[in-house]
Amino acid sequence: MGKFDGKVALVTGAGRMRGIGRYAALAFAKEGAAVTVTGTGRDPSAFPEDEQAAGWRDVESVAQEITGSLAGKALPMTLDVTDAAQVQEAVAKTVAEFGRVDYLVNNASASRMAAWEAFEDLTPEQWRHVMDVKVTGAFLCTQAVTRELLRRESGGSIVNVISVEAKISRATDLAYATASGALYTFTQKAGRALAPHGIRVNGISPGTTDTARNDNLYGYPRSKDWDDRLQSIPLGRAGTPEEMGNFAAWLCSKEAEFIVGQCIEIDGGQAA
Repeated sequence: MGKFDGKVALVTGAGRMRGIGRYAALAFAKEGAAVTVTGTGRDPSAFPEDEQAAGWRDVESVAQEITGSLAGKALPMTLDVTDAAQVQEAVAKTVAEFGRVDYLVNNASASRMAAWEAFEDLTPEQWRHVMDVKVTGAFLCTQAVTRELLRRESGGSIVNVISVEAKISRATDLAYATASGALYTFTQKAGRALAPHGIRVNGISPGTTDTARNDNLYGYPRSKDWDDRLQSIPLGRAGTPEEMGNFAAWLCSKEAEFIVGQCIEIDGGQAA
């Protein structure tokens, strides 16, 4: 018997082969949950080489893993988390398909490279893009799922994927780090606001993690810059997307039911 039997999770930003969202979706499915797997509908020609070699198909591949080897239930969907109508539709389709929604993982994020600029060169468009995806997207998804949870009066759990860059930001990482800091505050405030309704909101704050998101900075296979980066981590290694995804799912379990409004750093001591 799985800890999430009969439950339903919605995971955003879950289409990358080397990504936290994928492993969060798999973690829920392994414990019996049906999962709505969402992604942005990336252009396959822009996939990393390892995804192209594997014939990867974004959220369709993650859903196939769930329905195939895990014999679970999955609904793949393209979603722009900054579009309130699309977010509402994603929740409605999840409920129509599975009868309910219990958990949300807000993993969708703009790339740091989308606004990787010196302060004086950062454009309003770059700033807004990062804020819209990482902060407004989390707000819209949380609100839409919360409304469904309140309608059913069933309680639930929401996990925001943040980043320790909010605390260890580099000069060219301003927009991403600021958005991450906003998510810290959002998690704490939403946690306080929704706890009386039995809805728990928490966050995980990954340190340097070996995902495809780091390819633009460190290459793939990784460059010497990656090895240098690992030297800044007291534990001496990067995190894995599986570690992050598993912990995000665990925060939704009964074992974690007294944890509310917390932003838990999973970083090998990087921000200590």
